[in-house]
Amino acid sequence: MTAHSATHIAPPYAQAFDLLATLVAVVRTDGVVQFANAALEDVMGVSRRTIEGSPLASYFTQTEAFNNALQGAQTNAFATLRYDAHLRRPLQDALPVHVIVAPTDVMGEVLVELLPLEQQTRQDREERLIDQAQANKELIRNLAHEIKNPLGGIRGAAQLLQMEVESKDLIEYTQVIIHEADRLQLLVDRLLAPHRRPHVVGDVNIHEVCERVRSLILAEFPKGLRVVRDYDTSIPEFRGDREQLIQTVLNIVHNAAQALADRVLEGDAEIVLRSRISRQVTFGKQRYRLALELHVIDNGPGIPQDIKDRLFFPLVSGRDGGSGLGLNLAQTFVQQHHGLIECDSVPGRTDFKILIPLP
Repeated sequence: MTAHSATHIAPPYAQAFDLLATLVAVVRTDGVVQFANAALEDVMGVSRRTIEGSPLASYFTQTEAFNNALQGAQTNAFATLRYDAHLRRPLQDALPVHVIVAPTDVMGEVLVELLPLEQQTRQDREERLIDQAQANKELIRNLAHEIKNPLGGIRGAAQLLQMEVESKDLIEYTQVIIHEADRLQLLVDRLLAPHRRPHVVGDVNIHEVCERVRSLILAEFPKGLRVVRDYDTSIPEFRGDREQLIQTVLNIVHNAAQALADRVLEGDAEIVLRSRISRQVTFGKQRYRLALELHVIDNGPGIPQDIKDRLFFPLVSGRDGGSGLGLNLAQTFVQQHHGLIECDSVPGRTDFKILIPLP
């Protein structure tokens, strides 16, 4: 009886490996695959029953490196071996992967992890975004509290001083101090807002969110701007904070509309709201069966090169007079929904993609 025709019994680790986003195969030291996880099955485009029982080397464009790795695992020549290779896939281009080969605790078994290099780069970028957002959040909260207390004292002192002085010129100076203190207080309140407001969870229809934002933007820009709907109406409702998501989408769309100022004057400004479902996606170190993809696409000049890497940092803005809080707040709200915002921008097309896991 061949390995392919043998009765298939899932190994005890199958369920755990199927939850992983990385491609995993358990291989005998003779090179035959004993187990392939769901992620490997998806990427290869063939069933795991086809992969299991066949030599894993046959799926590489160059087999020598993998065979050498297996030989090293047999002789305990290394604890873990890493190298780059190309994975051959039926009816698809070869996939560049980072291969990690490590012996297991079970005699005669080797664990092989395959990390798509594009996915690895994306995961690294997402991890940086998440870490930056967390660091920014702590910095903002601490800084805002440090500013808030002395600010109240400055304003109070200016008010007392104003009551004592008689010179009109000096009163104008105290009024400037009070006005600027109030402006800074407003900024501090906006910095602290996302940390103060409770997360109110309910059923959310993403297209109702989009329609609310669309009506608000068209009321502000009634001429010269088209807001195009491109919805996948099969997207189900999900649990989330509706008001936070409206604010998120509004911040992104409002930024896009302001970036389109020249095109609005010419009458050919366009923003597209596009909703889609993504399947078997990985972000934030986790793999999700389904995720909402909401794109906000504009035909504006693109994001200035010097701020692309700092786009979601607080107080970073691409236009004069901008507070630089809109995108930072949007990223904070989406992360509270276990999601992520990504941006791809070139002159003539900027695409903000909101990713949120679906049940």
